[in-house]
Amino acid sequence: MAKELTDRTTIDLFCDEKRPGRPKTNPLSREQQLKINKRNQIKRDKAKGLRRVELKVEQPLFEQLNNLALQHNMSRSELIVYMLEQQLRPQQ
Repeated sequence: MAKELTDRTTIDLFCDEKRPGRPKTNPLSREQQLKINKRNQIKRDKAKGLRRVELKVEQPLFEQLNNLALQHNMSRSELIVYMLEQQLRPQQ
């Protein structure tokens, strides 16, 4: 049987071959790993009852949101949720 160059599981065939960097720990490509991770994140969010809302804003408003979030020691997402809750809360 011939040595398959793409086979990295048979250590004894490659003991003299030097490869730079950290050994590969996941057989999937980085692109495939990212897709799987994103899919899992969506499943976790859905299980928590979270839904995705996406919006586009001008750069100055974006910077204001970032600064305000930093001042209140929260993420931009948390700040937007807080502002929406304040605005949508029934008036007393």
